[in-house]
Amino acid sequence: MTDDQGGLFAAPEAPPATITAGLPRPTAGAPLAVRMRPATLEEIVGQEHLLESGSPLRRLIDGSGAASVLLFGPPGTGKTTMAALISAAAGGRFEALSALSSGVKEVRAVIDAARRRLISGTQTVLFIDEVHRFSKTQQDALLDAVENRIVLLVAATTENPSFSVVAPLLSRSLVLQLRSLGGPDIRKLLIRAAADPRGLAGAVTIDDDALDHLEKISAGDARRGLTALEAAADAALSDANTRDGEAVAVTPVAVTLSHVESAVDRAAVRYDRDGDQHYDVISAFIKSIRGSDVDAALHYLARMISAGEDPRFIARRLVVHASEDIGMADPTALQTAAAAAQAVQLIGMPEARLALAQATIHLATAPKSAGVVAAIGAAVADVEGGKAGAVPAHLRDGHYAGAAKLGNAVGYRYPHDDPGGVVSQQYPPDELVGVDYYVPTDHGHEREIGPRLGRLRNIVRGRR
Repeated sequence: MTDDQGGLFAAPEAPPATITAGLPRPTAGAPLAVRMRPATLEEIVGQEHLLESGSPLRRLIDGSGAASVLLFGPPGTGKTTMAALISAAAGGRFEALSALSSGVKEVRAVIDAARRRLISGTQTVLFIDEVHRFSKTQQDALLDAVENRIVLLVAATTENPSFSVVAPLLSRSLVLQLRSLGGPDIRKLLIRAAADPRGLAGAVTIDDDALDHLEKISAGDARRGLTALEAAADAALSDANTRDGEAVAVTPVAVTLSHVESAVDRAAVRYDRDGDQHYDVISAFIKSIRGSDVDAALHYLARMISAGEDPRFIARRLVVHASEDIGMADPTALQTAAAAAQAVQLIGMPEARLALAQATIHLATAPKSAGVVAAIGAAVADVEGGKAGAVPAHLRDGHYAGAAKLGNAVGYRYPHDDPGGVVSQQYPPDELVGVDYYVPTDHGHEREIGPRLGRLRNIVRGRR
């Protein structure tokens, strides 16, 4: 996402009308995240895919649509704000319920009041937060009111509504997915909050390294970022007042990295994803796994995760390591690493860190063998050294007319015709007969492979 696409709370280009219905205006003592909630449609960016001209949500907010909506997305992406904007456009009464504290009784009371208002021409917008926590009975209680537009339902959920909302309610609503805010979005939000009169009104500035850390700990959640900034700004202003006593402190006060670290009780990880730390930490991570030090491996994994390293990069290194340093000593290591990589793709962070940790523990505690690396390395070296003779005639393709006249596939012995499933037969080119590439160790599963491999080679090479 580019900078000019911005974040959820980027400054408006023009001064349009503010919300006249929906959420109440925040007081001066309200949390920074509440004070900085977008007051106009034009302040909401970062969700351009939902706000294009003519889109269902745009028509709703512009007042030209009348459909109930299920807003699906991560925390801190603007679901409550969009509900308030829809309410403002409808020009009606805004009612809010939380699935955490409301039951069927509360839902029916709101619907009864909405039915009375509708007689006098007033539409009720019912906002239900965490709707996935409503039971089937509670959700069913909404169906008639939604279908007959007694209420205009705007429900928010952080879970996929296809799995958490009953089918009849799902079919009566538009399902719109909000996206997590990117790094540039969060930075714009924080900078704007520091300067905006609704926010910190220019009392502070934010150092670049403090911004970096705030961006990382926000993890795409605007509310989390603003809460952390507010705590850090309080710490910075308190420090300034302490130093200056009763004198007027110099403003604006700089919010530093140390202010953020102390305010949120989370140290910034010194880690540059494009610099030496990136290579040093991943090197230490792999070498700790290779050395079977599971605790050191988990430490380096935690450093990478906390610093915002791309989890796909970590997963790829685990997949490589499963073959490079474990291989056939534990054939299930590759399965675990590949499953962790798939979990990263399907689930994403922060939950996927559990799969990465599981794979790290499996690989670090697994028996080790470099047999796979040595085997393919030796085979490639021979091929690149010119040892790539003709394929033996009996192994060549015989599925075409005239193949037998050329001697292709003639004399091939089908292993499954033998009771033991293995027959004496030349497989490599003449130059490589008797060459052993794979040498199993006595570690883990390779203890079983070694004796079996010896027997197989004896049979195949006619030495039994």
